[in-house]
Amino acid sequence: MLHVAEAARVSVATVSAYINGTTTVSQELSARIEQAIREIGYKRNAIARSLKVGTTRTVGLTVPHITNPFFTDVVSVIQQAFDRAGYAVMLCCTDEDLNNQDDQIRLLLDRMVDGLIVARVGDSAFLKETVERANVPVVLLDRECENVDTDRVVLDNHQAVFEAITYLVDLGHKRIGYITGSFDISPMRDRMAGYRAALLAAGLTFDQSLVRSGDLHEADGYTAAMQLLSLHERPTAIFSANNPMVVGAMKAIRDIGLSCPEDISIICFDDFPWADVFHPQLTTIAQPVQAIGEQAAMLLLDRLNGNRDAPSRRLVLKGRLMVRNSCRPLSATTGAATPKIATSLV
Repeated sequence: MLHVAEAARVSVATVSAYINGTTTVSQELSARIEQAIREIGYKRNAIARSLKVGTTRTVGLTVPHITNPFFTDVVSVIQQAFDRAGYAVMLCCTDEDLNNQDDQIRLLLDRMVDGLIVARVGDSAFLKETVERANVPVVLLDRECENVDTDRVVLDNHQAVFEAITYLVDLGHKRIGYITGSFDISPMRDRMAGYRAALLAAGLTFDQSLVRSGDLHEADGYTAAMQLLSLHERPTAIFSANNPMVVGAMKAIRDIGLSCPEDISIICFDDFPWADVFHPQLTTIAQPVQAIGEQAAMLLLDRLNGNRDAPSRRLVLKGRLMVRNSCRPLSATTGAATPKIATSLV
């Protein structure tokens, strides 16, 4: 730092103030210091700075699946928001494993992150302890945690699925298969509640045999769809609770010798860039990814900027049904198209 001060013809204290942001440095002096830093090749010591000022200008972010297009897009939005605010983002993928989630949070805390955004895997005593005792603010993303009092950004999953199932009912569908993930996470519970509420509102009976569950991966969607399509009275439509599983469901429809939407209609939760280049183009529920990521970053930045003691906030955003052509209306007289004979491959 001494060499930078000499090259810029300023005091060491002025260089320190500029680098650490402790006091305002004039534009002229800032330009001279920056030029000296470039000429000398001075490297800022982020670790030393963090020990001195008590902040690393780094936040931690955990997501269950980085390969899921929804989380990929949200991560991008969050990273851009913190980049604009002068923070780095450390990303960890928990792979839907509760123990891994706790380990990743410990890792981020050991790296002295200033705050956390967590798309949780399941209820965790350690996560609750982190919120209550760790000296860092925590924002929950996408997935609620009922026993944790902290900021969160979620979607109105119940209403989104209610509208999607109602759309299928309005097209004449009465046997609607449902492929879900684990009910350990709140979006899956809320989406199932929306499914049941829509059936009830339409005067239809909930049929447990039309529900199949998996771990939110493509292979789970394939297996679940095969089981539904192999029923003696198969569904005329299938709703998938996320987009990796709908890819598996579409493969199952193809492999069993059926067509979408001629034989089976499909809707999935979460829009994704190639949904409208599928054949057929997929009808989906689109989440406001930009708003979700920006609001999560905003909540955490607000805490980092000093608003630590305000009551926790719960922001609920709305999904949007993107109607394309993977669903067809059924005949009012027959209730369905004449089905092909499907041979089970399960």
